[in-house]
Amino acid sequence: MKKAISIIAVLVCLATIVSAQPGGAGGARGGARGGAGGARGINGDWLVSQEFNGMQMQSILSFSRDQDGGMTGQWISFMGLNDLEDVSYQDGQLTFKRTMQGFGGGEPMTQTFKGAITDGKLTGTISGDQGDSPLEGQRAPRMPRGAGIWQAKLKVEGREVPITLTIGANEQGEPTAKWTSEQGESVISDIQSSRNELSFKLTRGSGDSAREASFTGAIQGDTLSGALRAGTEEMTLEGTRMGADLIGTWNLQVVSERGTRPQRLVVNPDLSALYGAMAVKKVDFKDGQVSFKMAMEFGDRSFEMDFKGKVTDSKLEGELTTQMGSQKVTGTRVARRGRRGM
Repeated sequence: MKKAISIIAVLVCLATIVSAQPGGAGGARGGARGGAGGARGINGDWLVSQEFNGMQMQSILSFSRDQDGGMTGQWISFMGLNDLEDVSYQDGQLTFKRTMQGFGGGEPMTQTFKGAITDGKLTGTISGDQGDSPLEGQRAPRMPRGAGIWQAKLKVEGREVPITLTIGANEQGEPTAKWTSEQGESVISDIQSSRNELSFKLTRGSGDSAREASFTGAIQGDTLSGALRAGTEEMTLEGTRMGADLIGTWNLQVVSERGTRPQRLVVNPDLSALYGAMAVKKVDFKDGQVSFKMAMEFGDRSFEMDFKGKVTDSKLEGELTTQMGSQKVTGTRVARRGRRGM
């Protein structure tokens, strides 16, 4: 019982924070320092972890440059999105300031970060009125350029065979692929993608009955065309990427009885996603209708969240439902793709 009460208390506190209005966008630009040379080594998303009430909370630090070349940053979590202030990255040293609304609508709270990036690892300390807390993380994996779920037709001896080619990445950012046809799944290896070109090897069967083939093709926007070669046989393939109207980065506004907060949704080409910093394994998208599920974990407890909505002309509207109620979500796509490929 004591443990359950503790978890509920955490949720109440988090709900209070969620309802708070983050600092304005101007704060991300004001006082930003660090020339282009320093910024190049940090731009992009970083997956970070920080202890909160004895539990590890996952967040994203996203860095970029504004129109004047100054550094900007955002702190992204399931609680929403905060613009960072006074972002500086020089000689491997990173500092910034984060301002949040206080608990229960109280006075704003300010935290400062001091840390370093060494060998692709980010480490440092967040300091504020509540004390110091270690923060560590690493750069988020990138999707291969050819990533996506490709619905294709393979021309074999005068007929068209439906193929689903799924290209994604593992936790280390290494490309992965799956080839599914009416004959089942085939093993794909040696995946190569550069600019608009894609190639891989395909193996059907096993042992003495194994048959190998190689694919080379080109990607133009959301279309894929190429040829599969097995010995002297050549079969042409043409396909399109699923979910083209949904893939990309969305800036969201989440409205509840406690107020409005900004949030971010990144839908990857393989239709996995990140809502804030929460991973979404699969986004379902058909005829403009969008749905996905995710879960927040606190210790050994899990709290599910469901989203259902629709996309019209790069606008997203829907509802996010949890055991604490529902929230209206609206959004605009600001980037055609998620993180750029390898």
